[in-house]
Amino acid sequence: MNDQDDRIARLLLAQDVAEFLYREAEILDERRYEEWLALLADDIRYWMPMRRNVKFGEGEREFTRAGTDIAWFDEGKDTLTRRVRQIQTGIHWAEEPQSRIAHLVSNVQVVEASPSATEPHEVAVKCRFLIYRNRVETETDILVGKREDTLRRVANDWQIARRTIILDQSVLLSKNLTFFF
Repeated sequence: MNDQDDRIARLLLAQDVAEFLYREAEILDERRYEEWLALLADDIRYWMPMRRNVKFGEGEREFTRAGTDIAWFDEGKDTLTRRVRQIQTGIHWAEEPQSRIAHLVSNVQVVEASPSATEPHEVAVKCRFLIYRNRVETETDILVGKREDTLRRVANDWQIARRTIILDQSVLLSKNLTFFF
């Protein structure tokens, strides 16, 4: 494969990944949770560390550590499925009435494809997100950050095998985190 073919393969892969992430955002916005669960690999790790304000030069302390410190989320498919089931009961206090949510995804970058961009089995992806949520009359949340995902090719589609969510803010003003990133 020559250099131009490799660039074309990377562009096509990046477009395919971006379309997958945009479709996922639409599924979440429309509360199609069964479809969203189908996008998750059985061995998914859905992790959102807490962020601290630290002094200059102490960057290694900025985020809580996986497996050692507390995190906003450290979940697998079973826990995510239970969260969806709870929302679907219709008696979930934090989602009654239901939130109006918009997921905006941008700056999608394919970091690595293995074994290659022409035949990817797993893809490391970074993107930025903005989540807008409005609830009842006065509750409005805006969360901004980045995601680092590992997507796995299953049949002719992608599944999310790993998701790390990094919020830009260190203090959450949201009353709850019942939505998905």
